[in-house]
Amino acid sequence: MDRSTRPGDDFSKYANGKWDQETAIPPDRAAWGIGAILDEQARERTRMLLDGARSQSTAGSDQRKAADYYAAYMNEAAVEARGLATLQPMLDRMAAIADRGALARELGSMLRADVDPLNATEFHTDRLFGLWTAQDLNEPSRNTAYLLQGGLAMPDREYYLADNPKMAETRTRYRAHVVKVLGLAGIADADRKAQRIVDLETRIASVHARREDSADVHTAQAWTREDFDRKAPGLDWAGYFGAAGLERQRAFVVWHPAATTGEAALVGSQPIATWKDYLAYITIDHWSRLLPRAFAEERFDFFGRTLAGTPQMPERWKRAVDSTNAAVGDVVGKLYVAKYFSAAAKARAQAMVADIKTAFARRIDALDWMSPQTKARATEKVQSLIVGVGYPDAWRGYAGLEISGDDALGNAMRAEEFEYQYRLRELRQPIDRNEWWITPQTVNALNLPIQNALNFPAAILQPPYFDPAAPDAHNYGAIGAIIGHEISHSFDDQGSQFDAAGKLTNWWTPADFEHFKSASARLVAQYNAYKPLPDLAVNGQQTLSENIADLAGLAAAYDAFRISLKGGTAPAFDGFTGDQQFFIGFAQSWRDKYREPILRQILLTDGHAPSPYRADTVRNLDPWYAAFDVRSGDRLYLARPDRVRIW
Repeated sequence: MDRSTRPGDDFSKYANGKWDQETAIPPDRAAWGIGAILDEQARERTRMLLDGARSQSTAGSDQRKAADYYAAYMNEAAVEARGLATLQPMLDRMAAIADRGALARELGSMLRADVDPLNATEFHTDRLFGLWTAQDLNEPSRNTAYLLQGGLAMPDREYYLADNPKMAETRTRYRAHVVKVLGLAGIADADRKAQRIVDLETRIASVHARREDSADVHTAQAWTREDFDRKAPGLDWAGYFGAAGLERQRAFVVWHPAATTGEAALVGSQPIATWKDYLAYITIDHWSRLLPRAFAEERFDFFGRTLAGTPQMPERWKRAVDSTNAAVGDVVGKLYVAKYFSAAAKARAQAMVADIKTAFARRIDALDWMSPQTKARATEKVQSLIVGVGYPDAWRGYAGLEISGDDALGNAMRAEEFEYQYRLRELRQPIDRNEWWITPQTVNALNLPIQNALNFPAAILQPPYFDPAAPDAHNYGAIGAIIGHEISHSFDDQGSQFDAAGKLTNWWTPADFEHFKSASARLVAQYNAYKPLPDLAVNGQQTLSENIADLAGLAAAYDAFRISLKGGTAPAFDGFTGDQQFFIGFAQSWRDKYREPILRQILLTDGHAPSPYRADTVRNLDPWYAAFDVRSGDRLYLARPDRVRIW
């Protein structure tokens, strides 16, 4: 803490200033804070589990597959010896494309299930489109296929289109990166081809929806298979969907209709030769982490150093752990929770979840602006919320996935295809509201509006977020606010549009929804005023969902903390009252620092505001003012009428 800072002037600095001043961001990180520290801990634990998994498993078992996947990634000599051999058949097929029918089939064969528009921090895939399979927005009794915009290697359309010197410099360096990748692959005329590739990506970016528009679920449209031919001409959709294994799928939700139309038109209008160059580059660049070191280093040089500001590539074992988690995450997760997440920890976390759900329901009941009709629907949604704590009830199996002990790239490609086929099978299966979308060893949490469900992985349920040795006040302020945050996502600007069954429907009276929108607009304005960089501010609309969840989650966690005292007083700790401990615990859970390039990327693409501004959520809660004697004239002070209250 920096106790020389007045809490009402800069609460994040007051709670975290000394740490921020004395802590250096590690050279292999773009940002550093509690989440990153726990992520490193989870990586190290996973490494030890994988190192021991081979000797403790039988040939062909899922555990052996995880061990072999990790070992193959670590076998850098084998990776160097293979070179581009594993990719060569795909590159040869792309080089042989002679007409737009073959182009459509190649693009379709590359479709993968890698994007969730309701939870991804950025809507981004480098394939032409992205696929998500989940419960239908309008028919919650069935699963459906969601198609999303894609085709960009850089994180967002603004990297291609924004008219400012920083982005212009980034584009120059990106073009040099494309030249380097093509040259490393031995592709002739790399400079001219790189320019054509960047020009094509720029055209794709020009038809993409903006990040804040992507968050509006009402832009999504239900299309039949026949609608694609009529609404998005230029792409041979029969060939595309046939190659993607979706020839039997008759109903889709198109998340970005204008982008889908625009990208299809580009497939029909841009030269086939340009598309062939683009496909070769995208394929090599996508898999470069698993190619010889020169490719991996070049990818890191641009995406790590230039875009994120990270000076040093993470050690190979860290990259191997991340790749193994992505490929066979449930196998690793099962090992992880057996060793690192006790039944007692799960029970205590579940009890806190129950307390905060109760507090949230009470807050709904106490709202003076909400009609009884809307309150009843909101209460129903809270009560039917499915909360997964620690790990899923049922573990995924990986029967049929071939893993070799010396073919890192082949393993990753087969794992990606295995995951894609798993998601395609979901289209023909009943919905599963208990499905997890995050592994237990991930330091994060998720709200799933369509399932009306939450996932709290084991790796986030540990100190300092959740510390059995800490006072309850701290835990309610830290992990309690995170739990409240995820519950609140069911009632943010997106989640509030889904009912208890996960159906996209308006369950509000007109007057109630107008009040909600008005309060939300005030929160947008509050965050628009924060300017972390001289030329770039927080986008209040882009971050609205997360800001609502921060505000409502903190309020619910505070109520739950007070309820837990049963009318008593929290014991003082280190000279702080219970309320002070609660709010300090909240602010310290957002203890982060960033390198400038990643901060810029967050501001452009992320649905979350930078952490110091999330800590400032406290300025909207009356008890914070009393706890720290915050007065008019303090920088964060808001007069009572200006404090945003939603839930």
